[in-house]
Amino acid sequence: MNNGHDTTATSDAVDYAVIGAGIAGVSTAWRLAQAGHRVALLDRDEPANSAGSSHGSARILRYGYPDPLYARLLAEAEAGWSELEAAHGAPLITRTGCIDAGEAHDTRRLAGVFAETGVEHTLHSPEEAAARFGGRFAFGTEALWHRRAGVLDAEATVNAMVRAAVVHSANLLTGWEAASVTRRGAGYLVTAADGRKLSAGRVVVAAGGWLPGLLGGLGLPTSFTGALPAFEVRQESAFHFPYREAPDPADPWPTSIHMIEGMTVYTLPGGRDAGHRGQKVAEFNGGPVIPDASAQDGRISEARRARIVDYVGTYLPGLVPEPYAETTCLFTNTPDEDFVIDTCEGITVVSACSGHGAKFAPMLGTLAAGLATGERDVPAQFRPSR
Repeated sequence: MNNGHDTTATSDAVDYAVIGAGIAGVSTAWRLAQAGHRVALLDRDEPANSAGSSHGSARILRYGYPDPLYARLLAEAEAGWSELEAAHGAPLITRTGCIDAGEAHDTRRLAGVFAETGVEHTLHSPEEAAARFGGRFAFGTEALWHRRAGVLDAEATVNAMVRAAVVHSANLLTGWEAASVTRRGAGYLVTAADGRKLSAGRVVVAAGGWLPGLLGGLGLPTSFTGALPAFEVRQESAFHFPYREAPDPADPWPTSIHMIEGMTVYTLPGGRDAGHRGQKVAEFNGGPVIPDASAQDGRISEARRARIVDYVGTYLPGLVPEPYAETTCLFTNTPDEDFVIDTCEGITVVSACSGHGAKFAPMLGTLAAGLATGERDVPAQFRPSR
């Protein structure tokens, strides 16, 4: 078993090769290995590295989806989160609650989905919202509150799933950049950019922002690839703003989703990589579109920074409108923001994209592994080839 850099050719065949050690890939590798399959987990760098979409210690976990399917899947994922936290030996989620608000946000429709799917919630009038949250938020509209929301530690989650997969004898190969997948006999040959090769019975591709560049090298029929949605990769910017007053641990700052005309902003308590001393603030799909992850440059424009500083000064009175830290990350979007978990001829493509995959981490592996093995199907809307 190898859980470090591998510089030699790998000839031993495995049942499944999983390409990509972000949240979707490691979750799938964990579930496959847990079921007794021989698994190789391949990553061009290290799991949860900063060039991907699964790094950092703060991602939103919330139930606020207008599509009841996602709310139900999150409820199913709760058991997986408990299982993973037990294996990790520490919490991976901090429950803070979440506020959904804004004149462009249909909070009443969302409240109806909560009622349908059994999510505890309260819809506050503008006056009630101002009384309860006014020192921190100045949204001026109705606000939908649900207490089970919170913040998950993405990096710790990835590492916990890697350890769980390795415990079940998965082989982690880092520094292994997959370049192509070709049919060989009844299985496949995965070839790395440096020429190394790995034989596998089946392949799962969870390459995140590198997926657009890799799709053409998978040897998949055009009838399948042509049915896939266009994948749009964006380099997003996130900023950390200090609290004016340190929050009481018994009353943490909640996360928020605020939709106004032409702008959707999400906020959440910053994690350990920002010193836990402020709120992380970002505009959803506000960054530039790039061809794929290889084109990211980590730069943040002055205009983007100024736009978020102005937003904080207008809507977040509990924060000092001067960022003390900033970062970039990748979103890989589909036009309808649905996941893609689809399969063809022994290759399963997993794109838990559009910036909302992390909260489903244990469930993603269950769905993708089940589809890859043929033991279960996934919701039809995740299978565009259908």
